[in-house]
Amino acid sequence: MISVVIPIYNEENNIRPMYGRMSAVFDKLNVDREFVYVNDGSTDNSQAIIEALATEHTDVKYINFSRNFGHQVAVSAGLDFTTGEKVVMIDADGQDPPEIIEKLYLKSIEGYEVVYAKRESRKGESVMKKATAKMFYRVLNKITSFDIPLDTGDFRIMDRKVVDQLINMPERHKFLRGQISWIGFNQTYVSFKRDERMSGTTGYSYTQMIRFALDGITSFSNWPLKIATISGFVFSFIGFILILYTLYSKMYSDTYQAGWASQMITIIFIGGIQLIGIGIIGEYVSRMNENIKNRPLYIIKDSNIPHASD
Repeated sequence: MISVVIPIYNEENNIRPMYGRMSAVFDKLNVDREFVYVNDGSTDNSQAIIEALATEHTDVKYINFSRNFGHQVAVSAGLDFTTGEKVVMIDADGQDPPEIIEKLYLKSIEGYEVVYAKRESRKGESVMKKATAKMFYRVLNKITSFDIPLDTGDFRIMDRKVVDQLINMPERHKFLRGQISWIGFNQTYVSFKRDERMSGTTGYSYTQMIRFALDGITSFSNWPLKIATISGFVFSFIGFILILYTLYSKMYSDTYQAGWASQMITIIFIGGIQLIGIGIIGEYVSRMNENIKNRPLYIIKDSNIPHASD
């Protein structure tokens, strides 16, 4: 059995075409399958289409959220209810071609617990998005103590043992590709060329991308805290130099006037770095607060999976 987790957010025109393409792949592989669709608060006709698919095909399961909880939470919910010995994560927009699942599967049976899809190219994406994504993953790799594969998304296949470990990781701000790398085991990749969306527009705004990047950085690195500390020392040193210069000017300069601007410069320098440091610490504390609240990661409105909405 191979389970496929497909998060859905306003993908009404892509659901049936993707199902047909995925089914063709599994018919060729001749393995049992289940497709777990997670509707993440879609506002279009996505849920109705998924329910219709479920009545037509016994291999279709669905989870319908009470509201939008986010892409990573939707994938995590799908993982919670998979039963396959191997699990595939893939988006529903067609950018990650489902035909690559065959390559992922064949590579995995060589003895790899995780096989991820590495992008050679990315069609239909702006230069800005490509550049920022490339920069983010390379910076993240530098500041973490383990390697997160470059030029990859969540598209991959994993053994059940890896999925079970993911389920046991309780943090609310999910960054699955980082968590999977952190877990370890034998991991490798297959290369592919990413396609354009089959239809529709992405629901991932720049604001969501920034939030996703913050989740990745704060989940797997303490470097922002270290930068705040180092910056505090640097600007404090600059402020100390300015203080010495101010005292020198007062004693030896005829042009010195009380309330000289260096005092303001010192205040601005030190005050600015304090605010930056407090902001960075606040990001970490807010994430700790979210975990301490212990609220459910998601709420299921309805599902055709037994006990999923209990």
